[in-house]
Amino acid sequence: MRRYGKHTDEDDIRSRPNRKGNRPRTNIRPKHEDAAEGLVLTVDRGRLTCLVDDRIVLAMKARELGRKAAVVGDRVALVGDLSGKKDTLARIVRIEERTSVLRRTADDDDPFERVVVANADQLAIVTALADPEPRPRLIDRCLVAAYDGGLEPLLVMTKSDLAPPDKLLELYGDLDIPFVVTSREELENGDAAERVREELDGKVTAFVGHSGVGKTTLVNALVPEERRRLTGHVNAVTGRGRHTTTSALALPLLGDGGWVIDTPGVRSFGLAHIDPSRVIHAFPDLEPGTEGCPRACSHDEPDCALDEWVAEGHADPARLYSLRRLLATRERKEGD
Repeated sequence: MRRYGKHTDEDDIRSRPNRKGNRPRTNIRPKHEDAAEGLVLTVDRGRLTCLVDDRIVLAMKARELGRKAAVVGDRVALVGDLSGKKDTLARIVRIEERTSVLRRTADDDDPFERVVVANADQLAIVTALADPEPRPRLIDRCLVAAYDGGLEPLLVMTKSDLAPPDKLLELYGDLDIPFVVTSREELENGDAAERVREELDGKVTAFVGHSGVGKTTLVNALVPEERRRLTGHVNAVTGRGRHTTTSALALPLLGDGGWVIDTPGVRSFGLAHIDPSRVIHAFPDLEPGTEGCPRACSHDEPDCALDEWVAEGHADPARLYSLRRLLATRERKEGD
């Protein structure tokens, strides 16, 4: 008969057997020095498709990574079954240090920051010159995110047969942003892809743009379907037979080892995560002039030292105007 209270002893206490043996728990994690290197190509509901050597491997994040998430473009370390065979699953045990990040929030009031792409060299901002009309505020926001994340911007203007690019080029000329202008005919016959490709060779380029500007059509022309099969990916097809992008997707370019990362069409580009003080880093001709600015200067106030810096001839006034316009973008709604 089992006894309780003050008459109990160790023989009367039920204990749950340690199914994992008697080894004490430890916070020391394996270093996985033999892990293979991989590149994240796409992420879908917790499953990550990675390129390991010349194989496509499906993986999941290891528990020891905690809340740290891998995104498209991340360089990762993998262990487990790396054969790439059907129904196999590897584990991502390490996310390597990132050289750049493209981040956004859902809107300016949303504190949740989302990393869209990692390790891209440049951001191709695709905008139509008409049908739909250009959205300069959205372009400005993408520029701020690019500068903040360490990406070089590239402006790709489509549908030049419907409207000339002059007005838009004048708006961004002082920022010295490289650009490519294409027409609908050039998109259809492949000429646009060849011209854009000259800006992409040897680089990892993320493409961003809102619906209807021709972004995915351009990406499809840059990376034909047979090339997509090398990474096991073909975009989803809508009921109308048009290709669409449902999640970020990395695709290899022919030629000098470049990559294209297609991202879903965006309706907004929140900048709640951006520290305005970092935008100045994209203006090396103006940055030295901030040494005389008051503490926490917004660079758009009476005591800002940049006015004197420009007046002394150290930089073009148009550059200061461009900086202030981009800084104001964070405080301005996209429809303004």
